[in-house]
Amino acid sequence: MSSDQPKSAWFGQKAISSLRGIWNVRSKQSHHKLSPLPETSIERLTSPKEKTILYLAYGSNLARETFQGTRGVKPLSSVNVHAPTLALTFDLPGIPYLEPCFANTRYRDPSSDPPSESPGYHKDRWHKGLVGVVYEITPEDYRTIIATEGGGAGYQQVVVPCYALAKDDIVAPIPSGTPFKAHTLLQPRDHSEMDAGEIEVKNTSRPIQRQDPSYAQPSARYLKLLTDGGEEHSLPSEYLAYLYNIRPYTITTFRQRIGRTIFLTSWIPIVMTFMGLGKILADKKGKMPTWMVPIMGALFKGLWGSYDVFFKRPFGDGERTMNEQKDEGRWLEEASPEWLDEKTRQAAIVI
Repeated sequence: MSSDQPKSAWFGQKAISSLRGIWNVRSKQSHHKLSPLPETSIERLTSPKEKTILYLAYGSNLARETFQGTRGVKPLSSVNVHAPTLALTFDLPGIPYLEPCFANTRYRDPSSDPPSESPGYHKDRWHKGLVGVVYEITPEDYRTIIATEGGGAGYQQVVVPCYALAKDDIVAPIPSGTPFKAHTLLQPRDHSEMDAGEIEVKNTSRPIQRQDPSYAQPSARYLKLLTDGGEEHSLPSEYLAYLYNIRPYTITTFRQRIGRTIFLTSWIPIVMTFMGLGKILADKKGKMPTWMVPIMGALFKGLWGSYDVFFKRPFGDGERTMNEQKDEGRWLEEASPEWLDEKTRQAAIVI
């Protein structure tokens, strides 16, 4: 897709990808039947001449249910990593009242990061760099990832240094060992970030962006994919505790429930119709036809515009849980989120 396509085009594809994760029959297959992956060898990590690709996952692709199930990717091996030049964010808009936001990453400046014990909304409290999983995959599967993550219209494909994580509960602020390069996807909020790293595919288009990148809360469904993936790969318990403590978006008022029903009843049939059409007309790489891109961009721009203008004020917030306490300008989370089971509650220590 070319860089002169509408800025909101990628957003529609990302939201549709999430809907596929909710309703696609393949996502209902038991991911527990999928075998654990072998650990990637040191020789492969340090050899740039191999025909396979090293891909860094940090969001829903951590989970077998998404990566190997919904997307149908068959990784050859994996290794847990620390990518100190990046930071996890949740600033990609999703669908109001359903999937308010998705995971993203950004380049970080360690010298400007506040300490991890700083107060504020929990999803912004992790300041030790990006923790994730590097998969060894084929070029064909990498194309599948690009296609299911918006067809390359919004994310920048970047190459970043990664360090293999030791089997430890704590993540060291400064990693040790020999770094290796891995590909990952990053959606910059502004053009200054676009030149901060090693960009593989230049693309100046940007999706819809909300004014406050820290405002929206991810859904419980989406967070569960991250925690399930973290557990499956045995990520450090410190990082798992951080993920478990992120409070999901929750409907708390009757008028929100009414607003959600009206909003989803109005928009989901339209979205699903175009989703089905795009899937039928997609090429072998999973990309929708070029002529559909501006249509999808306009569709989702209208979706968020209708939320801001017609739904948010009368029906309530579709991005963040209402009735949370506010103290000294900082949002405070409620203890013991309702979506956690007992095992999760015990793991969710306060960082």
